[in-house]
Amino acid sequence: MFTGIVTDIGEILLVEEKGDLRARIGTAYVAESIDLGASIACEGVCLTVVDRGTTEGRHWFDVDISAETLARTNLGTWKPGTPVNLERALRVGDELGGHIVSGHIDGLARVLETADVGDSTRVTFEAPEDLAPFIAEKGSVALNGTSLTVNTVTGNRFDINFIPHTKSQTTWGNVAAGDAVNLEIDTLARYVARLNATQPK
Repeated sequence: MFTGIVTDIGEILLVEEKGDLRARIGTAYVAESIDLGASIACEGVCLTVVDRGTTEGRHWFDVDISAETLARTNLGTWKPGTPVNLERALRVGDELGGHIVSGHIDGLARVLETADVGDSTRVTFEAPEDLAPFIAEKGSVALNGTSLTVNTVTGNRFDINFIPHTKSQTTWGNVAAGDAVNLEIDTLARYVARLNATQPK
């Protein structure tokens, strides 16, 4: 379980085929503090640490990525040098600064356009048709592992404003039209929709 508050921008160091796809991610997290089998959200995707270490002073951890995960996310675009939003799993007693995020991606949203508004950047996204009903004005959504508040919704399009702090502390400072981003809808919206669907007419 995560909160969508990014705590490090990692870097893809190596990507290789080992049955599944294996990626090595450089991080500011101290390698010795990462347990094997721990869950870390990488661009919003909950992945399991299968190895970790330190090479020439650089901390890193390895994750395996299945074909199913590659089909549902943007992780197939990873290559050495790619920056990655990272968040370690929530611990009991941690501050819940964002919203409850599972790390299970529902689909890919696409960046349609960006526009600077003062020091902030307004980004317009297009959601898959089947996920659009779960996105609400002033509601929460997780994009590339970042907990964000939706400004406006029109059909399957929605806008989000990125303040300077978010742009500097995450990969969102590099956003561009055409980008495919990992979308996780709000867990509460998912269960409300399920509840409504099961109510007798």
